[in-house]
Amino acid sequence: MIHFMLLFSRQGKLRLQKWYISHAFKQQKKIIRELTTLILSRKAKMCSFVEWKDMKIVYKRYASLYFCCAIDSSDNELLTLEIIHRYVELLDKYFGSVCELDIIFNFEKAYFILDELLIGGEVQETSKKAVLKSITSQDMLQEEETPQGIFEDQGLG
Repeated sequence: MIHFMLLFSRQGKLRLQKWYISHAFKQQKKIIRELTTLILSRKAKMCSFVEWKDMKIVYKRYASLYFCCAIDSSDNELLTLEIIHRYVELLDKYFGSVCELDIIFNFEKAYFILDELLIGGEVQETSKKAVLKSITSQDMLQEEETPQGIFEDQGLG
């Protein structure tokens, strides 16, 4: 089971965090600080798996972002690496070659995509098509609910 997922930049700035196990806010900050320091200090050719406390940390760097998951010590690291890669593929499909700015300015979409892929730290949907279809239908629903031309109707546009 995934305990949490973090996305952070090469400068150590947190871009996204999803916690599947409850931690106090202070504890979350401490974990984030420790892990960003640990991962950023590792060389590029080093293994993407680290034993940390009673968990395993699995991480992968894509462009300027690090995707980091904490899993149970008995869980499969390669499967977690595959989940991270699947998430990046989904972000790429949705945003068209995702970059750090896409995550910053569309964080709600990044969270929605993650929630379609994982629930409670477990994989919910493995099909990229199904996830993307769900996201597309959610986008269409949102467009229908967003009133167009409010300012024009009031003579302000």
